[in-house]
Amino acid sequence: MGRKVLEGIVVSDKMDKTVVVRVERVFRHPLFGKTVKKSKKFMAHDEGNQCQMGDRVRIEETRPLSRHKRWRVVEILEREERVAHDTASDHGGSGR
Repeated sequence: MGRKVLEGIVVSDKMDKTVVVRVERVFRHPLFGKTVKKSKKFMAHDEGNQCQMGDRVRIEETRPLSRHKRWRVVEILEREERVAHDTASDHGGSGR
């Protein structure tokens, strides 16, 4: 039996060699038939600290690496575009 593979978006990269990945799943409600979206967060091992917030990644199930980590980042599918912005213009430009 193969390892489980999921795709999700990095929501936190503040830890060393660890990222938090939000994985969404879509299914139909069994009684009402409405399409429902649910998400779950997984901690995944990122050996090279390459992932950044907003990146779409593929994670794979692995042996327990710590108390909460049982997944590792296999590849980065899509990078989040970074936009540099001026902080003074965000606050009205007065700088006070």
